[in-house]
Amino acid sequence: MRTDEMARGQAEHLMGMLDQLIGENNVTWQDLDALAVGVGPGNFTGIRISVSAARGLALALNIPAIGVSMFEVVHRNAQHRAGSQLISLPAPRDSVYVQLFSDTAPIGPARYFNPQYLPDDFQIEAETQVIGHAARAIAAPFGADFLKVQATDTARQIAEIAATRVPLAGPGATRPTPMYVRAPDAAPPRITAPVMLP
Repeated sequence: MRTDEMARGQAEHLMGMLDQLIGENNVTWQDLDALAVGVGPGNFTGIRISVSAARGLALALNIPAIGVSMFEVVHRNAQHRAGSQLISLPAPRDSVYVQLFSDTAPIGPARYFNPQYLPDDFQIEAETQVIGHAARAIAAPFGADFLKVQATDTARQIAEIAATRVPLAGPGATRPTPMYVRAPDAAPPRITAPVMLP
């Protein structure tokens, strides 16, 4: 396990770091059975770098790449009960990303909003437990239970969640794609970006 804190240059740094990590653990790329990658939501550029690298390596090594969302990481960290849970992650501008889970599986698409100004069409049942960032503010209007939980030991959690899916995956399995919940802040590029194939 290794974390390198960087403000920029992640794309150029990533493959060298991975190659060094492989060597430090006395294994080769051919010893890998699968790859795990976080798909977001989060930093647009960071997610694109990591997912692209995982997809490229998986294709070259003929092994599956398995994507894991940050919602799943927080859900796993929580001592959740059976039933429905709304997982909430911090987002830019005092907002949150949320996704509803039933037991251990996500239900429907994720959403993005400010928890102080809930959208008119946003509803949860009182039996739903809100877990994560700004959980109290989201739960209060519905009389729901809440639990403040943060993602911890993220890389290990992503690897462990992905490991449970390896028996169901194969080289031809669906490739991971970035989980974008909101539109990007940056202006669109002048050159059309390549399409991410399924």
